[in-house]
Amino acid sequence: MTDTTSQPITPQTKRNIFQQLELDVRLLGMIGAFIILCIGFNLVTDGRFLTPRNIFNLTIQTVSVAIMASGMVFVIVTRHIDLSVGALLATCSAVMAMTQTEFVPHVLGLGLNHPITWVVAVLVGLVTGTLIGAFHGWMVGYLTIPAFIVTLGGFLVWRNVAWYLTDGQTIGPLDSTFMMFGGINGTLGVSLSWILGIVATVLALLTLWNSRRAKLAHEFPVKPLWAEAVMAVIVSGAILGFVGILNAYEIPSRRLARLFEARGEVMPEGLTMGYGLPISVLILIAVAVVMTIVARRTRLGRYIFATGGNPDAAELSGINTRLLTVKIFAIMGFLCALSAVVASARLANHSNDIGTLDELRVIAAAVIGGTALSGGFGTIYGAILGALIMQSLQSGMAMVGVDAPFQNIVVGSVLVAAVFIDIVYRKRVGAK
Repeated sequence: MTDTTSQPITPQTKRNIFQQLELDVRLLGMIGAFIILCIGFNLVTDGRFLTPRNIFNLTIQTVSVAIMASGMVFVIVTRHIDLSVGALLATCSAVMAMTQTEFVPHVLGLGLNHPITWVVAVLVGLVTGTLIGAFHGWMVGYLTIPAFIVTLGGFLVWRNVAWYLTDGQTIGPLDSTFMMFGGINGTLGVSLSWILGIVATVLALLTLWNSRRAKLAHEFPVKPLWAEAVMAVIVSGAILGFVGILNAYEIPSRRLARLFEARGEVMPEGLTMGYGLPISVLILIAVAVVMTIVARRTRLGRYIFATGGNPDAAELSGINTRLLTVKIFAIMGFLCALSAVVASARLANHSNDIGTLDELRVIAAAVIGGTALSGGFGTIYGAILGALIMQSLQSGMAMVGVDAPFQNIVVGSVLVAAVFIDIVYRKRVGAK
């Protein structure tokens, strides 16, 4: 007698187009909200919001907060918080400004615009930020002082250290090469921007292709070919479209004429030139790529997310969570110093209010971008998109004529709403 029993066949659920494209639903929601926000502001500003000029300004204004938000992801993922990032940015900015205007000319005997001035200033600033961040991490990790208390103290200390370093004065002008990292004073131009955009597109397509080949080699499921083609078109269009928009912002004729005069040349009649990609945006892209690789491809990244998911289990498995905390806060300090380079270069000086309230903007960007305050989950691209949404919201309201106090009310409400939506989303995903 044969055994006629058989296992029940599990019916295959039909996957929708977003599931076949393997797109993150949370990411799609943020992109959708960003698109609606941009279209809405463009309508109420009579088409001024989505002009190349405003988009260019929006990108360079976002860079500083976005760089710090990428580091805040690691801090929040490991169930900590850093309230000192704005004050630390101010201290690093003050240190670099004093290095350029006092130390290099009077101690090293070099002029303000000497080729080595900006190098010394940036190195001093980055080292300062990293050491202060590591000091915060040491107090949190080894002295077991809560990160909230350590960084709240840092918020008070470093803001006033910056004030004493400069005697409360605005320090400027800064080195001309240093100011190229700020945005409008340092761009690649149209031709070089297109070349870089094409190279970036080719690299992105190769990454998609190699990812598919690796999955096939290990017999993992892959997307349908049409889905891969759609993703390739979306990625290519996003990169080249972004470059095209920034290239479309033309340098004002008077500024262009001054540039020619500075070189001892006469500007040809009717000549127009676009700004192209700002160097500060390239810095942000480099930070995003490196931080994403660290998060996804390195042992440090695995340790960070393992510790955030279950600190006790991570420590029992052999992870040195104390040293890991020092490393995370050191990275945060380094990125604060890098943001100080961009922020002070964009302003062309160091001012006492630089970085004010940036700690709240950075935390809000990370949370709006999907980083879980309970730890264990967060993405770099989400934090950067969160920073862009925050800046777009503030810029749009300013263009409409909304008062500054009401702008803060709206931003605060959006932050609370984003956290609530994230909580609801996680509960639904966990219930499935």
